Amino acid sequence: MTTPARPAAPAWSSLTGKRILDLSRLLPGPYATSMLADLGADVIKVESPHTGDPLRIAPDLFDALNRNKRSVTLDLRDEDGRNTFLDLVRTADAVVESFRPGVLDGMGLGFAALHEANPRLVLCSLSGYGQSGPYARKPGHELNFLGLSGFFTVPGRLDGEITRPGVRIGDMAGAMHAALALTAALGNDTEGQHIDVSLSESITAWCSLFALPLRDIPDPLEAGLVQGDNDTFSTADGRRLSLATFEDKFWHRFRTELSDEFPELDTDAYDRRADRTAARQAVSDLLDGVFRARDHVWWQQRLDALNAPWAPVLTTPGELLADPHTTARQLFSTPADPTACPQARFPVTFGAGLETFRAPAPALGEHTEELLARLTPRPAGSVENPPASPTR
Repeated sequence: MTTPARPAAPAWSSLTGKRILDLSRLLPGPYATSMLADLGADVIKVESPHTGDPLRIAPDLFDALNRNKRSVTLDLRDEDGRNTFLDLVRTADAVVESFRPGVLDGMGLGFAALHEANPRLVLCSLSGYGQSGPYARKPGHELNFLGLSGFFTVPGRLDGEITRPGVRIGDMAGAMHAALALTAALGNDTEGQHIDVSLSESITAWCSLFALPLRDIPDPLEAGLVQGDNDTFSTADGRRLSLATFEDKFWHRFRTELSDEFPELDTDAYDRRADRTAARQAVSDLLDGVFRARDHVWWQQRLDALNAPWAPVLTTPGELLADPHTTARQLFSTPADPTACPQARFPVTFGAGLETFRAPAPALGEHTEELLARLTPRPAGSVENPPASPTR
């Protein structure tokens, strides 16, 4: 039986045909290159022969971050491995790495060496704090970057408490900036450069939009970012929903249409945004009592009829997969193997079409023989690289 052909990379994408060697591991770098791979880039994952990317121990996450990529195993601590990597560099448009600053230089594979091998090459380095500055060589993880970002200066609840989000937004912010920067840089086919992506700076850039305007406000809650009618509420059956009557028109319709069932809503005291914000606790208490009086299905029907800005709060993966909107838009894949974990497609639809799920994540070293067989042999007498230093 003939194996069906896999869908092709999008012919319309400027990334199709661009080769990216991915030395990164775990989350930020692989997420950045997964977006580029989804959009057509030829991403070659360069992994250690014995262990590979440590994230392989979490196969569901690894598979989602590394679909549409190929895997080559090379030991970059070995001289032959480094020279083979440089041979690959000559065929590539970009290299992505996530070592601490200085580690790649210690291997003899820093930007100068890569640029000498391929003057067109773009090197994208993702690190916690960037390639320079007093924190550059500090170890760190997403929670550290979040702590420095200003995230904890912006209140999100009526009591002013701020908690760490479950999603690793610090890592994801850096990954998205890396993907954007690489896409821009790869539009220039003649000049290589070194892109320095700081995960800490990336999330700080997001948070600063909300944190810096608070600089002269003694109590951040007074800034109006937290509102009693822009929150989540529990219904009589214990489910949660979100309401966001930010604009006055939505609040007015909500309270007037429901005042027969809930006389406590029959007041114009909160009809202006400024008044609702100033009385945030009273508004929150009012809505908390109202929503607890009916079950979720009742609220779904009434809020839909009001065309209110509301949504259910999904608290399980099953609810996420079953949501009628995500189902209608085919956001998630349907694995052939029912035990496999679904994945979200690239979350943008293109009029010209994009097939996200073209190839599964590769096995460790799956494409080593295929890719290395195509390399041009090094000329006799070529200069070898300096030995690696034990920096990591």
